[in-house]
Amino acid sequence: MSQKLHRFIPMLLLLLAIAVPAAAENGVAIDPAACIECHEDSISLLEFGQSVHGKNACTSCHVEVTSLEAHADGEIMPGPVKCSRCHKKETAEHYASVHMLNDVKCADCHYDVHTHNYWKGDKNKIIEKCTTCHDDHADYLDSIHGQAVSAGNMDSAACSDCHNLHEIKPLGDAASHENRDFHTKVCLNCHDNQEMMTRNGVFNVAVKTYMESYHGKNYRLGYPELVAGCADCHTSHNVRPHTDPKSSVNPANLVETCAQCHENASPLFTKFYSHGEHSDRDKYPILYWTFICMTGLLVGTFGVFWIHTLLWMFRGFVENREKKLALMHGEHHVIPEAYKIYRRFNRRHVALHFLVIISFLLLSLTGLPLKFADQPWAKLMMDFYGGAHTAALLHRVGAGITFIYFAGAIVLSIHFLFIRKDLPGNWLLRLFGPDSLCPNFRDIRDVTGMVRWFLFRGPKPTFERWTYWEKFDFIAVFWGMFAIGGSGLMLWFPEFFGLFLPGWMFNVATIVHSDEALLATGFIFTVHFFNTHGRPEKFPMDFVIFNGEINKEEFIEERGDQWKRYQELGITEDFVKEKPSGVVYDFFFKTFGFIAVIIGLALVVLMVYGFMHGSH
Repeated sequence: MSQKLHRFIPMLLLLLAIAVPAAAENGVAIDPAACIECHEDSISLLEFGQSVHGKNACTSCHVEVTSLEAHADGEIMPGPVKCSRCHKKETAEHYASVHMLNDVKCADCHYDVHTHNYWKGDKNKIIEKCTTCHDDHADYLDSIHGQAVSAGNMDSAACSDCHNLHEIKPLGDAASHENRDFHTKVCLNCHDNQEMMTRNGVFNVAVKTYMESYHGKNYRLGYPELVAGCADCHTSHNVRPHTDPKSSVNPANLVETCAQCHENASPLFTKFYSHGEHSDRDKYPILYWTFICMTGLLVGTFGVFWIHTLLWMFRGFVENREKKLALMHGEHHVIPEAYKIYRRFNRRHVALHFLVIISFLLLSLTGLPLKFADQPWAKLMMDFYGGAHTAALLHRVGAGITFIYFAGAIVLSIHFLFIRKDLPGNWLLRLFGPDSLCPNFRDIRDVTGMVRWFLFRGPKPTFERWTYWEKFDFIAVFWGMFAIGGSGLMLWFPEFFGLFLPGWMFNVATIVHSDEALLATGFIFTVHFFNTHGRPEKFPMDFVIFNGEINKEEFIEERGDQWKRYQELGITEDFVKEKPSGVVYDFFFKTFGFIAVIIGLALVVLMVYGFMHGSH
């Protein structure tokens, strides 16, 4: 306080002593100087005059005292001060606070009401107030936040930055949504401020990397109670640099920290990169190159097959037009018994494909919202399922079905190679024979023939039992089980795999699982859907995989070389079906098929929207 102000205050009080008594006689106010005459042992006139309340008369707060004589005689005594008369906003906030619930009143914190001064943004004053009662959180004073505030850095977090000044909400049960949300939300207030973090030289990608993690995605979707928040790893008050031996994230303490959620966490498990950034080539080279390889796989696969699809789409429309013109000019080649039905697939093949569709829909419907957790539609989908915990359960059910049909594919492959009696040759001849789904040299000729047909340079090739794109789909199941299935198991049972794999392998698994799932989903719902249902020759759906039936005209036109081989072997009639599948059966599976296609196309739209408007 300046010397001029020191001289000014007594003069002001003198003026009040002269002016106020006249008003006091009329009951308007009581001279503060008169109050001080009696209360000088507890109130300093100078300190009160310099305080935030110094501009007020005593009766501004002690409104009950309307007569000095009555007060002196003990007839009128002041009651509890009602701060709400002036501090309405603060009172409203305090009314809804945990302090109010525990009968902590204004004066319990503002006990220095007669000497109270503006805090002027000095967070040390807040800490001083709070630690008067909350002395059990003295570890905050030794934390990185407390030390920074003590050193004069007002950017650092003090009690009020997390808990507010007056509207201090109860945290409730430790496992409640509100409590778990609080563990992360208050940290984001500062750490999501890139300008502040840069100004203070703080690791400024913490929020970004957290939000890209499994924990962060669930938090963003609105289910913080299912995952770890910032304070679970870094603690709430005793936040220290990772180099500090007392830090919860110091390498020596990580097993204990991780074990709070992952009960059987091992030293290897703690090698996980909590804030690993795959774009940081220098700091995280393994993550960087994993991401580069997976991105290359996505771009390469989609690039090749989308071009293939576009060329086929155009050429297919032209072919349909050519057929129409040929019919108009009577140039149609009549096939005897064109609609005679032949069996292409057995019931086990239909059942296997049905399981593939069910599992794929479950996995994509529950996995994509997590992949695009920053999208509004993702949260709507999660809420529709009943929460992220339900989605996780359904995702694991889908994974279980995947392992079942993969085991079925292995059994059928073994049966095909070693057990079947109707196929000639040993297992090696069968593996590369015409009935096998294993790629062979013929596929090179078929690919070349299709490209020439796309470019109007040759006739459309005729195929054997399996086309090259069908073989690609089948082989993709094996690659997918290694990439998606393997990484998925690691993320499903991290504590088990953490016993013998370093934690950073989970970072790698996350990238592989996410990108490979995106590749599989995008491929199935665009390329596979077109090859199977959307191409002009089959639109709107090829129903053969559901009933296993193909008529003679389609057989000869699409699988001409297979038809010729069967004729040469004299086994064509062995595959004849006497009657088509039942009406109820067809209705169920056609409905199911169309629903699957509609869901797939809808997910494609959401994926495209997510990439265009999200943070990917």
